[in-house]
Amino acid sequence: MLVDEATVRRIARLARIKITDEEAHSLEGELSGILNWVEQLNEVDTSGVEPMTRVVPIALKQREDVVDDGEIADDVTGNAPVREDHFFVVPKVVE
Repeated sequence: MLVDEATVRRIARLARIKITDEEAHSLEGELSGILNWVEQLNEVDTSGVEPMTRVVPIALKQREDVVDDGEIADDVTGNAPVREDHFFVVPKVVE
């Protein structure tokens, strides 16, 4: 796929990148090379390949989903400037 100078300038404008005329000409070749490489990847047959997140299948450790307050409410609110019944007290911002 060939990228022309107008496309390079549009991409630069969308990316908020200021480029000179020389940079635009050199970027034409670079972007065309990148897109050609991506087209080569599309030629690879991946019909028998299962999607994966890692090479070695690993089952993640899971813990029981239990609601727990941790029984450390006093420690959590201990450094608060103002607290009341294990809650942070903040100034009212909406009237």
